[in-house]
Amino acid sequence: MRSDLPRGRSRRTLRGPVALAVCTVLAGAAGLTACGDDGGDESGPSASPRPTAPERSNFSGEPPSPLASKASEAESAASEAAASAEASASRRAHDFEASVSADVERNRQEYRKALDSADGQGNAMKDVSLTGKPLAQTDNVRALVVHITNSTDQKASYAVQVDFSDADGKVVESTVVGARDLDPGERAQPLAISTKPPEPHLTAKIAKAQRY
Repeated sequence: MRSDLPRGRSRRTLRGPVALAVCTVLAGAAGLTACGDDGGDESGPSASPRPTAPERSNFSGEPPSPLASKASEAESAASEAAASAEASASRRAHDFEASVSADVERNRQEYRKALDSADGQGNAMKDVSLTGKPLAQTDNVRALVVHITNSTDQKASYAVQVDFSDADGKVVESTVVGARDLDPGERAQPLAISTKPPEPHLTAKIAKAQRY
């Protein structure tokens, strides 16, 4: 039986739906090829391939977040500031110690000069006294508190010589301490420290005391 439709038209009519169905299947499956309609150029432009994410196995760790980076920078800055502050404190302590040592030595020279000019035991023996400190409190260093009181009605300075003697009464060591510019009635308590070992036992006494 012959169809009433012309042969060429029949083929063109069927060709459109079939081609569209094939394109739909291919597009859904791969999404790579663009199909043309009937009567056009069937070799349409190719779709660009989708970018793929890099393999995580190629990297180690996680990239730092902005907050982590800021925290790391702050921690580094704080560490540097702490190190700088510590170094500065150390320098100040060293400078202070050197200044104190210089002042102590300068005062000691002044006290010795005052004692050298004293008559006998000096003019201030009644204004000074000694109190020993237990070795347990001084890490086995022999130290005595020299109590000085300005008993006059005028400002005065004091120089005191403390002698350390052995069991035979022989003086094995002397040290000089003092106090400067004490107001009337004011007291001072410098330490007289021996450089000798705690044994054998030594006896300490005030040898001279000069008010000047």
